[in-house]
Amino acid sequence: MPRFSANGVNLHYEVTGEGFPLVWSHEYSGGPESWDPQVKFFSRRYQVITYSSRGYPPSDVPENPEAYSQDIVVEDLRLLLEHLRIQQAFIGGLSMGGAVALNFGIAHPQLAKGLIIASAGSGSDSSIREKWLVDGQAMTDRLLSEGMEAVAKDYARGPARVQLLRKDPKGWQEFYEGLAAHSALGAALTYRGFMLKRPTTYSLEEKLRQLQVPALILVGDEDDLCVQPAVFMKRNIPRAGLAVFPQSGHAINLEEPDLFNRTVLDFLTAVETDRWPERQV
Repeated sequence: MPRFSANGVNLHYEVTGEGFPLVWSHEYSGGPESWDPQVKFFSRRYQVITYSSRGYPPSDVPENPEAYSQDIVVEDLRLLLEHLRIQQAFIGGLSMGGAVALNFGIAHPQLAKGLIIASAGSGSDSSIREKWLVDGQAMTDRLLSEGMEAVAKDYARGPARVQLLRKDPKGWQEFYEGLAAHSALGAALTYRGFMLKRPTTYSLEEKLRQLQVPALILVGDEDDLCVQPAVFMKRNIPRAGLAVFPQSGHAINLEEPDLFNRTVLDFLTAVETDRWPERQV
């Protein structure tokens, strides 16, 4: 099992295939296995890299709350590329991983050939932010008092998760079982240190306007917390494109793997052939 040390925290990673590097950062509720449909598809052409974020076994689960933040997790990804001696890669992620991809591109644009940002930006809208923060704190309290499995039963049936259950019951069951097996401590500290404290998408406006890395934004049209942030990113990142998936929720890479993969492949090909132009914003 390959691992490397990210400033003393051992992180698990997997490399599949050969070619130009394509890295996938997983969502809060997932892990490297969440990217199986993408690994199988893209490893035919790319060197596909997945990894477990800190707090997600088999990576280490630090007990210190100060070991968790968006900036720390972005740095973990940089250190992974450094460990693998990768000078540039396509960087993709979904939800929490989408925030990692976006902020990695902002912090290290020279390392990113292109960004794939899916289902990102929840908690950004001012009309729901207070409730989102309160609900998140309550969920982390439950994680520490009741355990992972109890919380997973509710979380996996949220309003942006039922689409996966409707479309692919077996796939949803695999998602649920993976979520229920997470570390309750790691999940709680990740949510408190990363999710609840990260800047909103809208607060990044100036940084988005300066970002010159090609970017593909993907969102499900029933993922209510992420639709407006996705539109905002499209309007402010000069070299961004937006793909909206019909009747889809949050985990669009699992709900619609073929559409997701083909949409991303078209983006990668356009970037590689210098046919992903800049739009004046």
